[in-house]
Amino acid sequence: MLERELEVATALAKTAGVEVVRIRNSGGLGIEMKPGDEPVTIADKIASDMIVAGLRAAFPDDPIISEELPIEPGALSAPRHWLVDPIDGTKDFIRGTDGFAVMIGLVIDGVPVLGVVHQPTIDRTFFATPTGAFVDHEGTRTRLVVDPVREVAAARLVASASHRSDDIDRVKTTLGINDEQNVGSVGVKLALISMGVRDLYVNPWPKTKAWDTCAPQAILVGAGGRLSDLFGAPIDYTGPLNHPRGLVASNGHIHDEVVAKIGPLFEALRHAGS
Repeated sequence: MLERELEVATALAKTAGVEVVRIRNSGGLGIEMKPGDEPVTIADKIASDMIVAGLRAAFPDDPIISEELPIEPGALSAPRHWLVDPIDGTKDFIRGTDGFAVMIGLVIDGVPVLGVVHQPTIDRTFFATPTGAFVDHEGTRTRLVVDPVREVAAARLVASASHRSDDIDRVKTTLGINDEQNVGSVGVKLALISMGVRDLYVNPWPKTKAWDTCAPQAILVGAGGRLSDLFGAPIDYTGPLNHPRGLVASNGHIHDEVVAKIGPLFEALRHAGS
């Protein structure tokens, strides 16, 4: 199921990954600032053009939404549409670290059903279709399964390296969590939960977009995990691009308890976007 879509998306993510690393190593990033004080580089734009052109050639009837391009009218309401984040974790990319990824996701009937999250600098590719979620690392393929931890205080948190706020300290205190790792890319954070090496991600920042979550959500769900807003509601891929009520990603086992405990911390966001 979706074999051709996965083959095309994986090949494009890897090709774009080679190019963005080449551009970074050349030193010619051409950094600009987008609205919201977010950086964008020449590499973001070139990778976007490469991926979008490849998807259009392979699937000409599917709308494609990329972070670096204007949105096609009606794209979000189409039964099938692609969501592309050419470099997720641009600040980590600029800093020269490994905490970024090339991401391509496919939504069918409002649900992310295919995802590719490729980390080019360490040759690691996470991917999923409805048949399951896997990681390919240096040629070795492994099925992804979340960790079975069910005690919230024992959960291992993964948080932002660039947008971390005092809210995360409040979350940790409320949940009794001490273990925290910081990574730039949202996709890599959810992939770490899918691998079973992290268990929880909480993001109260309301500016996260659909292209940040589509591909990694398909992978997380395929590994047995769960993604929702801060109050447990499903993520909407047919409406506004942003996620105004924040995000909670987990191994699934602790999800309901986490949402019940931290929801009151973010009451001001409960009706955001409605």
